[in-house]
Amino acid sequence: MTSFWAEHAWLPTGLARSVRMVVSDGRFLSVEARAQRQPEDERLRGVVLPGLANAHSHVFQRSLRGRTQSSADNVLTWRTLMYEVADRLNPELYLALARATFAEMALAGFTVVGEYHYLHHGPGGTRYADPNAMGDALVKAAGEVGVRLTLLDTLYLRGGLTSEGHLPIEGAQARFADASVEEWADRMSRIGQTEVLRRGAAIHSIRAVPREETSRAVAFVGDQPLHVYLSEQPAENLACEMYYGCSPARLLADVGVLGPESTAVHATHVSDSDIALLAEAQSQVVVCPTSEADMADGMAPVHRLIDAGVPVAIGSDQHAIVDPFVELRELEMHERLRTGERGQVPTGELVRVGSINGYQSLGWYDGGSLAAGMLADFVTVDQDSVRTAGSKAAEIVYTATAADVLGVWVGGRPIVTNGVHSFGPVGPLLREAFHLIREAAAG
Repeated sequence: MTSFWAEHAWLPTGLARSVRMVVSDGRFLSVEARAQRQPEDERLRGVVLPGLANAHSHVFQRSLRGRTQSSADNVLTWRTLMYEVADRLNPELYLALARATFAEMALAGFTVVGEYHYLHHGPGGTRYADPNAMGDALVKAAGEVGVRLTLLDTLYLRGGLTSEGHLPIEGAQARFADASVEEWADRMSRIGQTEVLRRGAAIHSIRAVPREETSRAVAFVGDQPLHVYLSEQPAENLACEMYYGCSPARLLADVGVLGPESTAVHATHVSDSDIALLAEAQSQVVVCPTSEADMADGMAPVHRLIDAGVPVAIGSDQHAIVDPFVELRELEMHERLRTGERGQVPTGELVRVGSINGYQSLGWYDGGSLAAGMLADFVTVDQDSVRTAGSKAAEIVYTATAADVLGVWVGGRPIVTNGVHSFGPVGPLLREAFHLIREAAAG
C-alpha cells in the first residue's frame, strides 16, 4: 500500500485541494479531498491529473515528423512518403521505434495508448510465420515502457474508394491488407489480454473495407472496442455518396458498426444528421487536432458533438506533435475561432476529453479518473515552469505543455520521475531508431 498527498488534484467533481490518495494493488483504495497529510504520504508536486489517454496512434508514422511538413504539399504526397516508411520496417525495427515512441508519449503524460495497427505483414504482403509478429513488437514495447495499450487490430482489404467502386491494393498497401475478413479475425483472436493490454478491433474505413465485408466483420468483434475512420476528408464523403448513395456515418449505422463500443476517428466532416446517428448509437469520437491541422483536413465540430451527448477523446495520430495539452487546447481554440466566443468547451470537459473518455473508448472502463476503485494512473504537472508560473491550478490545461509533466504513474508505479523516464533520456532512443530505419533503407 502506498499513499500520496497533493495540494491540488482534479477529481470527478472538479479541482480539489489537499487531496490524499491511497493505492493498493494498482488501484485507488481511497481518494479524499481536504485531507491532512500523513507522515507516510509521498507529497506530489504540482497539479495532479488523471492518467491521459492517447486514443489514436500510428507508431510507425512517428518517423515522418520533421521530414514531411514542407515536402508533402498534399495528402496524396504525404501518403506516398508514409508508404515508403512502412515498407522499411520489420519486427525488430518496429520494436525499436515503438519503444522510443511510447516512451515519448509517457513523458508527455499519456498513460494508455490506442494503437490503430494495420502494419501486419512483410514486404510485398508476405506473411510472417507468426501473424502477430508486428503486433507483438508493439505489445512488447508498451510493456517495457510501462504504458497501458489497447491494440486495435485493423481490417484493411481495398486500396481506396471512388465513385465507381473500390480500388485494388497497390504497393506498400500489401503490408496492410488481409486476404479476407476471416484472416483478420483469426489474427485478432490470437492477441492475449493482460493487466496492461487490451484487445480491440478497427475497420480501417469505408474506403478500405467494402460494405459487405464491413457487415461481416462486425460479427467477429463482439463487445470489444471497435474503431473506424469516419469522414476524415470531403473526398471520402463524396465517394461514399456517389457509390453507396449515403454518408459514411449512415453506411456504418446501417451495417451495425455504430454502437456503445464503437469509436469514430476524426469525424472531421460530419453533418448534423451524422452527429445524430452517432449520438443515437451512443458511439464516441476521437479527434486528433494537431495531426488534422498538419494534414490540412479541418477540425471536427467538437462543440456540436459534445452538445449532442457524443463523448470526445483525443489522439496524436501521426505524432506531428506528442502533447496532450496542446491537443486539448486546440479543441477549445478552434471552437473560439469558429464561433467568435470563448468558453465553448468547459475546462472540466477538457479534462474528461483527455482522460476518462479516452480510457472508455479503448475499453479501460475502470481508468481515467481519480476515484476509489479506479486504476491508479495519474500525472503531475509543474506549476513553476516558465509556461505555468502564475497559472491557477484550475487552468493548468491551458498553460502547460508536455515539457511540464513531472511524474507519471501507471497502476501506482512511477514510470516518469522528475520529468525523466525510467529508461533515461528518450531522445537518444528515438535517434537510434531512426538511424536503424534509414540504415535499413540504404542497405
